[in-house]
Amino acid sequence: MIARTVMDRMTKYLFRGRVVSLLGARRVGKTTLVKELLRCYQEDRRTRYLSCDLLSVQQALRNPEAERLKAYLGDHDLVVLDEAQNIEQIGRVLKILVDTYPEMQIIATGSSSFDLARKTGEPLTGRVYPFELFPLSLQEIDAGKGYNAVEPHIEHLLRFGSYPSIFGVSEDEARFQLQELVSHYLYRDILAYAGIRKSSVISNLVRLLALQLGSEVSYSELANATGLNRKTIINYIDLLEQSFIVFRLGAYSRNLRKEVTRSRKIYFYDVGVRNAILQAFAPLELRQDVGALWENFCILERLKLTSNNGFFVNRYFWRTYDQLEIDFIEERDGQLTGFEFKYNPRKKYRFPRAFIDAYPESALQRVDRRNYWRYLLTLE
Repeated sequence: MIARTVMDRMTKYLFRGRVVSLLGARRVGKTTLVKELLRCYQEDRRTRYLSCDLLSVQQALRNPEAERLKAYLGDHDLVVLDEAQNIEQIGRVLKILVDTYPEMQIIATGSSSFDLARKTGEPLTGRVYPFELFPLSLQEIDAGKGYNAVEPHIEHLLRFGSYPSIFGVSEDEARFQLQELVSHYLYRDILAYAGIRKSSVISNLVRLLALQLGSEVSYSELANATGLNRKTIINYIDLLEQSFIVFRLGAYSRNLRKEVTRSRKIYFYDVGVRNAILQAFAPLELRQDVGALWENFCILERLKLTSNNGFFVNRYFWRTYDQLEIDFIEERDGQLTGFEFKYNPRKKYRFPRAFIDAYPESALQRVDRRNYWRYLLTLE
């Protein structure tokens, strides 16, 4: 089993009188991680694992009254509520538990962030240490072994993504698992939360987003293409983001009049999921979208790398109205780093003079197939 970077960080925040939350997409490995964590503590602590997918658990925790909750959970030191968003009024339940029984460590996992607090209006501010679990990162696959541990898998990762159960399996098995994920699990939380009866509403929108990978997205154009209104499109994309299916980048602007300010790009948390939505699994040498795939892959790996290692980073893209562009901007501790992602090492590119003049203290990096390991495996 590949060790997950976030687990070591989580253990440092246990037994501090707060809930520890672990959020991530379905099938990304949350259950495996928390069960492994419980095994590490079972000799020294009284531990309990509860799957909140079970109706019996949902019924037992549906009443947010302190003594009843305690009676059900018992005298355990460490309790995992797996897929906690299935519990009615989960925000209030967690608030009561942490306020009344701070000595009991609750770990709450979820495949959507909207139910853990928003549904009840019970804020967990000051009562939770939040963590995210992503699909496998290159750093986790590398595991300190170096470039040669990663390089043989790059094409498979670009075609089939990096879900733990898909990494290293055959192409046929990877296709089967991705199809099952997209067909049965991917939109489950959104459909339940938003009360959408037809999954085709969401799947059509996600397909359009998959086709526009790497391009700026217009909410109005998506509304016209789907027959939905602009506000509904924005709400659905919010839910897709909170379900860890897609994430947005806004435009960076500080100095130049010509800088785009209100545009956005949308990327996928796993490129294999994106390819499954389009049924696009062809080898890379036969594809027209390899540049967009590489861009999504590299941005996602930078996101994993900084998040898994506890760095707070603002993320953007940069473009001017006269079409000068940089794929990705990281802002960390006041320092800007611009990244341009080119799959083909021979493809020419110059960073725009306008950006260099406007932000002279920024660092600029080109990331391609020959040097990706310098920027996606470690943080400089």
